[in-house]
Amino acid sequence: MSSETLEGQLLAAKSKSTAPSRISFAKIREPQEVPNLLALQVESFDWLLGNDAWRARLGKNERPDRGEIPKTSGLEEIFEEISPIEDFQGSMSLSFRDHRFEPAKYSIAECKERDITYAAPLFVTAEFTNNVTGEIKSQTVFMGDFPLMTPRGTFVINGTERVVVSQLVRSPGVYFERTVEKTADKDIFTAKIIPSRGAWLEFEIDKKDFVAVRIDRKRKQSVTVFLKALGWTNDQILAEFGEYESMKETLAKDNVNTQDEALLDIYRKMRPGEPPTKEAAQTLIENLYFNPKRYDLAKVGRFKVNKKLGLDLDLTKSLLAIDDIVGTIRYIVALHKGEALIDLGKQVRVEIDDIDHFGNRRLRTVGELIQNQVRVGLSRMERVVRERMTTQDVEAITPQTLINIRPITAAIKEFFGTSQLSQFMDQTNPISGLTHKRRLSALGPGGLSRDRAGFEVRDVHPSHYGRMCPIETPEGPNIGLIGSLATYARITPFGFVETPYRKVVKGKVTDQVDYLTADEEDEHIIAQANAPLTDDNHFAEARVLVRRRGGEVEYIPAEEVDYMDVSPRQMVSVATAMIPFLEHDDANRA
Repeated sequence: MSSETLEGQLLAAKSKSTAPSRISFAKIREPQEVPNLLALQVESFDWLLGNDAWRARLGKNERPDRGEIPKTSGLEEIFEEISPIEDFQGSMSLSFRDHRFEPAKYSIAECKERDITYAAPLFVTAEFTNNVTGEIKSQTVFMGDFPLMTPRGTFVINGTERVVVSQLVRSPGVYFERTVEKTADKDIFTAKIIPSRGAWLEFEIDKKDFVAVRIDRKRKQSVTVFLKALGWTNDQILAEFGEYESMKETLAKDNVNTQDEALLDIYRKMRPGEPPTKEAAQTLIENLYFNPKRYDLAKVGRFKVNKKLGLDLDLTKSLLAIDDIVGTIRYIVALHKGEALIDLGKQVRVEIDDIDHFGNRRLRTVGELIQNQVRVGLSRMERVVRERMTTQDVEAITPQTLINIRPITAAIKEFFGTSQLSQFMDQTNPISGLTHKRRLSALGPGGLSRDRAGFEVRDVHPSHYGRMCPIETPEGPNIGLIGSLATYARITPFGFVETPYRKVVKGKVTDQVDYLTADEEDEHIIAQANAPLTDDNHFAEARVLVRRRGGEVEYIPAEEVDYMDVSPRQMVSVATAMIPFLEHDDANRA
C-alpha cells in the first residue's frame, strides 16, 4: 500500500474525530466485510422461534432459483405436521396453531445467579373439534418453558452456559457409487435414495448384470418385480428401459406377470413366515415410501433428487414419486453401460457421487437439532392424547384435559442435558468461546462414530475451501471429524455451506460478491485473492493461477477466470486467521 493512501486514511480518521476509524495496513483491499461471526447460531435459533429478527430477514439473500427460503418458522412447521391429532374412529380431533412466547421470568444474570435455566413460557392455541356434532372448543395451552438463546449464541441451562454445536451429516438425496468386485473384473454399481426420515431404497447392478432392488435394507429382489408391484406392465418396462441390455435380461429372468403376484413375491421376501395377502403387501410398500407420517425426503432431499435426476417436481413433495424411482433406475443402468449423458427431460451428466464433497454434506444447526427434539416430544404426546380421547367423556373433554406436556419438556431437557452436541461452553478466553460456537462436528446422533469413521471422511477435501478450515481440527481420535467454519462462510436455508467470491468479467475483477455452494463452485474457475491487479482492477499478468473442479490448479489466460477469492483469510477459520505469518509455517514442525 502506498504511503499517500495511508496518510490519506490517517488524515480522514483525524477529521472524523467522533468514532475511531479502522485503518487497514493490508496489501490487499478486501471488498467484503467479515460477517457476523455468531450468525450461524443466532439466525438458526431465530428461525426456530419465528421471532421478529427472523421475519425481518425474510426475503433478504433470497435465491429464488434454489427455492429454499422457509416461509414458516421451525415451531410452526412441527405444529402443522402434527395437526390434527385424530382418535381411532376419526370422530374427534385436536389441532394446534399460533404459538407465542411470554417474556422470560428471570434475566440471564439472575439465571446464572440462581442456577436455573434461562427460558420463556411457550403458549399454543389448541382447538378440539367434535366431528360428530361439529362443536369446537378452543383454549390457550401452556406447553412448558422453552430455553432461550442469549445474544451471545449460548444457552443458560441450570445456571451454566452451554453451546449447541452444529452437526455435519450426509444430505438426504440420491447417491450413486461404484465398488470394485475383487473376484470378478466387473464393477458393482449401487444407488441409494436416502430420506431425511424413513426407509432407504437401494438399487444394485451386480457382476452378472442383474438389476436388483433392496427395500428397507432387507433381501435383494428383482427391480422389475418391484416396478410391477407399483403397477407397471412388461410393455411399459420395455418401452422405458428397452435400450439397456441389463434391464432386458433382468426382465427375462423374472417369472411374475401381474401386479398382485409381484406384491405377494415382495411380501414373502420382506416378511418371511407370515401368510402373504395382496392388501398387506400393498400397505407395507405404501407405509414405507408413500406415507407422510413415516417417510420424509424434506425440501433439501427433494431439491437434491431433482438436481441429480433433472426433475422439476415441487419442493414441497416430500414423498417418493414414481419419477424418482424410474429416474434412479435409468441413471444407474446408464452408469453401468458407460454413458456420459442421458436425457431425463433435460440433459443430465452421468457420474458417481463423492459422499465427502460439501455439496453432499449439510449442517444441522441449533434450530434444526432442537426442532427434531421437539418433534420427538410431540409424537410421544400424540400417543397420550389419542388414549385420553378414547377414555374420557366426550362432553367433558377440553384441550387442556387431553394435553400432557411432560413428554415435550422431558425431550427438550434431555437434549440440553445429555446430548453429545450440547456442550459446556469453552470459556478459557473470548476466542475459544467464539470458536466453540462456530464448531462443526460429524459426531452425535445420526452422525458418525469415532470407531467407524475411515480416512476419507476425516481428510481435507477440495470442497472445504472457504467453507471449513483445513487447519483447525483436534489431534487424536477426533481428527477431521470436528472442524471449524471458515471466516466468511455462511449457511443456506437448506444447510449447505456457501462462501463468497468476487465476480470477474472479461479479466476485470468487479466488487460484485456472489455466494457459491460447493456444487455451484465446481462449475467455475477461481483465482486467488493475492493475484496481482492493476489500478483499474484488471489482472496484472496475462496468465493467472486458478483452481477448477476437483481442486486442480493451473495457469490459464486471465479472460477465462470467472471468480476471485474475496480475501486470503477466506479458507481458514477465525482462530487460524489470528496466527501471525501463517503462510510461513514449517511443514515438518508438526
